[in-house]
Amino acid sequence: MTVTSVIGTQWGDEGKGKVVDYLAGQMDYVARFNGGNNAGHTVMNEYGTFKIHLVPSGIFAQNTIGLIGGGVVIDPQVLLEEIDMLNKAGVGVEGRLWVSPRSHLIMPYHKILDGLYEKAKGAGATGTTLRGIGPVFADKVSYNGIRWSDFSSEMFETRLKVQMELKNKIIVALGGEVLNYEKVRDTYGEYYARLRPYIRELFGIVQDGLKANKHFLLEQAMGTFLDTDWGTYPFATASTTIPSAASAGLGIPPRYITNVVGVTKAYTTRVGGGPLPTEIHDTASEVYKKFSETAATTGRSRRVGWLDLEIVRTAVQISGITELCLTKLDILSGLDEIQVCVGYKSNGKSVRYMDVDAYGLDEVEVDYKTVKGWREDISKARSFEELPAQAKDYVKMIEEAAEAPVKWIGVGPERDATIRR
Repeated sequence: MTVTSVIGTQWGDEGKGKVVDYLAGQMDYVARFNGGNNAGHTVMNEYGTFKIHLVPSGIFAQNTIGLIGGGVVIDPQVLLEEIDMLNKAGVGVEGRLWVSPRSHLIMPYHKILDGLYEKAKGAGATGTTLRGIGPVFADKVSYNGIRWSDFSSEMFETRLKVQMELKNKIIVALGGEVLNYEKVRDTYGEYYARLRPYIRELFGIVQDGLKANKHFLLEQAMGTFLDTDWGTYPFATASTTIPSAASAGLGIPPRYITNVVGVTKAYTTRVGGGPLPTEIHDTASEVYKKFSETAATTGRSRRVGWLDLEIVRTAVQISGITELCLTKLDILSGLDEIQVCVGYKSNGKSVRYMDVDAYGLDEVEVDYKTVKGWREDISKARSFEELPAQAKDYVKMIEEAAEAPVKWIGVGPERDATIRR
């Protein structure tokens, strides 16, 4: 029995979807345990190219069962669209995908409030995905949430009436329009009718699987430094993103998590507000253009920067990462020199990530190390020996700084564009 957790070591967008899809063939269960559809994981395999937000990215392995734990907040429309997309592509999820009745639902008022709150903050806006994630998690911890389990009785209508009376008052106060109770009730009743065959208590499945020595793959949403507690708060997400969240969000006891794979992009990106110490601001530069990406969930351009080893090292320590998967190393091809952050300074003194808050991190002086790049196209390499010497040195530098071995190297977006060491 193994329980492997896949964790992003940066601010998300590290390539976790590809890694989960790659590893899933060896697993009995693949599971999501935190976040919601604010996380977009891109997968490219024999079925096609997919942008997935709620269904575990390992669902393409036909021997696996997908689990969406109670720690995940769900937009039913998005989940239904993904199920339809996967079935149409021939993946087939009936009998292989189960959703916890403990999952909280993203309601229409959550998305409206998300937008109104951001607008009201003005220059202090957090830069959310506007998917209603923050408001639904706020409702969850303030006893105002609605879960799938509420639909099994009249509790859904009772709770919905109370919440809509409360939320409509806030919406109007912030300049929004009143939502219609009957319309929301009927729409979500239809969602439940369609998703009911997938809703099932997961506790027994997880516990029986652990006893039977089955293999679990846990897929994190977002990245380490979007964690509510350890991330760059308030420029963070609304849920815990480190491996311990699987205990609450899926029912996996901490002692069963045997491996933690830290997914690290060969450079750094971030969507939305918040500090990015190594950010490249020259949008006309060759490097900016090479690193430039579009977010799978929002379609927004990602901010880009050089690799930050202080961030990666800290993520390894927080999450107990046992091995690293380095992604998008091929993007660095063609650069003669590469800058790497090896530390921070504040007021002339060396500081660690933990020594400053989000606002202090935005003002640190970055200590860069310049390393040699390579010109060769490495996208066809399938062994470490095939990489140029400079690329090998780059990998070894990351291992030494992070104090964790790089076991996999991504050299392209496809599943097989992966070097296993």
